[in-house]
Amino acid sequence: MKIKISVVDQLGKRPCHRGLKVGDTFDYEEDRGKICPQAFHMLYPKIDVLRYGGTLPTNVFCCPDVDSILVFKIERIDE
Repeated sequence: MKIKISVVDQLGKRPCHRGLKVGDTFDYEEDRGKICPQAFHMLYPKIDVLRYGGTLPTNVFCCPDVDSILVFKIERIDE
């Protein structure tokens, strides 16, 4: 099982200070150090739910940076 993290939209007016942009994708296990720490802090509890077999009411979440407001989608990929 893998967790895929994708940047699917941007609602803020300024670019991400870490350089993330719409279209970027990450594998939780391999790429977690490449994700903005603010966004990762927000995503981690949701990722943990998916990793342990749980479900979420939605799989789309916004980063807490009010200047860039990137929208992330997280997906469990069952192999």
